[in-house]
Amino acid sequence: MAVHDDPRRPRPGTVIDEREFTPISGPPIRVPSPGHLVHLQFRRFAGCPVCNLHLRSIVRRHAEIEAAGIREVVVFHSPADELREHAADLPFAVIADPHKRLYVEFGVESARRALLHPRAWGPILRAVLRSTWAIVRGRERGPAAHPQGGRFGLPADLLIAEDGTVVACKYGEHAYDQWSVDELLELASSSPRPAASGR
Repeated sequence: MAVHDDPRRPRPGTVIDEREFTPISGPPIRVPSPGHLVHLQFRRFAGCPVCNLHLRSIVRRHAEIEAAGIREVVVFHSPADELREHAADLPFAVIADPHKRLYVEFGVESARRALLHPRAWGPILRAVLRSTWAIVRGRERGPAAHPQGGRFGLPADLLIAEDGTVVACKYGEHAYDQWSVDELLELASSSPRPAASGR
């Protein structure tokens, strides 16, 4: 059952308290971030084929995303050591939250519909085929057989202004239900422009 009225979930206009995240590599990152919008993504587990399919689109257009004044921060419910095997080369902050503290705080849920929703089946098939080919060629590692936090996580996206105000948010109904890069850029274009791009 979806928890659509979960009071923990931020909504547009909610102000997020300032915090500091420690990525799996690189320096700590502040959220909200002075001079940037922050796209805070909640993904699933390290090596998740569906997450990899989506994050490849983020990587391909990361320069556009940065040029729009957006800083990517991506959270997984996997341990840091496990994430480093899969995500250390991503060009943005990757946060390990193996105990799902942030997921609970932000009302990000898990449900069987993550994989069983009919709209997830096509992306799941594409993702598994792509990841299998990459694993066979030695370009990726397979995910853990029993990932910490389970396999039924749902994605979530928040766009946070530099003053901490949530500009927009989306809580996915299935494993591949998140903003596309085009949707993210459109949301950013209609948001107050950060005072400085930080570049």
